[in-house]
Amino acid sequence: MAPTTANSRTESPETGSLETGSTADLAGRVESHGIDVIPDSERHGRARDLFAVWAAPNVSYLALVVGGALILMGLTLWQALAVIVAGNLFSVLTGIVAASGPASGTPSEVITRAIFGIRGNRVNILVTSWFISVCYLALNWAAASYTAFSLVARMGIDVTTPVQIGVILAVAALTLVISVYGHATIVRLYQPLAVTLTLVFVVMAGFVLAEANWSYRPESALHGIDLWATALAGLTIVASAPLSYTNSADFSRYLPRTTSPVAVAAWTALGAFVPSVLFTGLGALAGTALDMTDPQAALETIVPPWFTPIFLIAVIFGTIANNAMTAYSSGLALQSVGLRLRRSRSVLLDGSIGVALTLYALLVSNFLDTVNNMMQLVVTVMGPVMAVYVADVLRRRNRYDGPGLSDESRTSPYWFTGGINWAGTIAVFAGIAAAGLCVDAEIYTGVIARAVGVDLSLPVGLLVSVGLYIALMRMYRTSTPLVTR
Repeated sequence: MAPTTANSRTESPETGSLETGSTADLAGRVESHGIDVIPDSERHGRARDLFAVWAAPNVSYLALVVGGALILMGLTLWQALAVIVAGNLFSVLTGIVAASGPASGTPSEVITRAIFGIRGNRVNILVTSWFISVCYLALNWAAASYTAFSLVARMGIDVTTPVQIGVILAVAALTLVISVYGHATIVRLYQPLAVTLTLVFVVMAGFVLAEANWSYRPESALHGIDLWATALAGLTIVASAPLSYTNSADFSRYLPRTTSPVAVAAWTALGAFVPSVLFTGLGALAGTALDMTDPQAALETIVPPWFTPIFLIAVIFGTIANNAMTAYSSGLALQSVGLRLRRSRSVLLDGSIGVALTLYALLVSNFLDTVNNMMQLVVTVMGPVMAVYVADVLRRRNRYDGPGLSDESRTSPYWFTGGINWAGTIAVFAGIAAAGLCVDAEIYTGVIARAVGVDLSLPVGLLVSVGLYIALMRMYRTSTPLVTR
């Protein structure tokens, strides 16, 4: 594909929209690109811009919920903090995946064709990307809406079921507006948003630190196998967030091809790691002095009345920031499985499904149980996908053929056998199956987990999938190019 000049007009094969060179990705204008290759003439930005892109969605209420949950599970404060740091170290993998964006000029949903093949990737995206994204949409909307209910109640409005539904729709609508406008709007908006949210949560941290019990220990201390089982379950919950970010190339693909991959990986990883550690840790500290079974109500007891609305609004907007990125990627996922819709329309379709799941999570299910169960089960799926993706980036030394990845014909260099790369397909689904045998969640316990009493889904899923992928790719004779043309 020849690069377009700054003033040329081209029609995107994926979106069917007319694009004018340098205007295809401007803040405040609906992004016209979908999963097509970003030409060199339209590449812009700096690697450090990615820090705010990933920091804003990780300054979130959900982080506080997870931190408090670790204390409720029976860990001491220092055990919980160790789990939080260890789980968030998986953000390094998020960063490595992000480096593949500038190399190919395509989103993650297209790059994974190098792992699964043109046809095989459609199944992978449908099962392990699109479905998980829609579930996260619901989870985060539920968190934002739950907070918004409290804000509405403080305004003297009776929070009836119709009001709840109205609030959920309003939160979803604001999220989808950001997602529809797309990449440039997200990059521009999230820089001041990250600063503002951080300031609010720093003030909140002051109130929490004043109450925290640094020597906290549960009444019944965990020992031996019970401690390991709880710690590994907590690690799985914390790690589920960074492991779910297999979409990080979506937000780096507009960077110039010459951008340092180390810089892309580092700024992405730091943007996800730093705020998540700080605010999940804040949730754990709050759990040493407060009953975090209802985190929002508990936190409201230690802050002055004037700060409560500010905190609630920050929680809502932080969660919306997280979901806007998720909705953006879910729209790209639908395009990559073959749905011929403009990216903006595919985002709206996913949003509708996410709203339906949100209504269930809030009006039917218990929210905290939903969070814990989903995050543990997500790792069984996303862990193997992330592991194989990272292995592929390292194996190819981050060299991807963008135009070749966008070629869905039988002549594509990523066609493999019948459109399927069996090495990636077998490795990932074997990893998922192995992790499923080792998961120990409230709604499901695998055979191995039941036998040993410990949730080993995280390490088993990662190791099985990576080991199989490396071994099978060595056996797989293919002409797939390892250089960008």
